[in-house]
Amino acid sequence: MNELVLIGVIALVTFGTRALPFVVFKNQKSPFIAYLGDVLPFSIMAMLVVYCLTEVDLLRGNHGICEIIGVASVVLIHLWKRNTLLSILAGTLIYMACVQVLFA
Repeated sequence: MNELVLIGVIALVTFGTRALPFVVFKNQKSPFIAYLGDVLPFSIMAMLVVYCLTEVDLLRGNHGICEIIGVASVVLIHLWKRNTLLSILAGTLIYMACVQVLFA
């Protein structure tokens, strides 16, 4: 029973922190918030790419071939379809297939 209460509290706190900016800035048209809305998605994606590729060792193992194939597929699919979710999902699937099948 304690576990369920703990999970419920964690869920409420997580939802609250996600919903709070929408409640606070509901009627305000701040240029700074609009700027952050334009810039942050690209910044977050760049940070994730750098984070994911920092541990790739080009001198050992498969020399980062799966990572290069995954990143290239994301870029090519995004340039082709202009759909961020599709390109990330397809790139992840291609990377996982490469790791699990080609270099198993």
